[in-house]
Amino acid sequence: MKKILIAAAALCVATPLAAKPMHLVEHAASDATAHIGKDADNRGDVLTFANDVYDAANKKKVGTDQGYCIRIVVGQSFECNWTLTLAGGQITTEGPFLDAGDSTLAVTGGTGRYATARGEMKLHARDAKGSEYDFIYSLK
Repeated sequence: MKKILIAAAALCVATPLAAKPMHLVEHAASDATAHIGKDADNRGDVLTFANDVYDAANKKKVGTDQGYCIRIVVGQSFECNWTLTLAGGQITTEGPFLDAGDSTLAVTGGTGRYATARGEMKLHARDAKGSEYDFIYSLK
């Protein structure tokens, strides 16, 4: 019985509870695409950005992001990497950005307060123009 209690206690210590999701809003004001072909949408096009990020109420600026995406499947998806910078540190994100529907990207690390960050980020377009995006981070 003693071994079972020790094993159960170790499992509780080794398995942290997931924090409450962090909801932010990106204002996509600087997005620019460099095209490698003649068409408006080409495999290999590079989308770059450096934007302001706001709280869940979309009222107070809480940070910035910057990154890049490479077009992988024309008309369907990019593969992206970016860094979110907040007062307490940075969070890095990587994964697919889908042209239609929501995307889920991996949180690959961080700095400062977020040095051990892992988890995922759900990305949702707030309008059809893609001028604002919900970033919902579920960090572990």
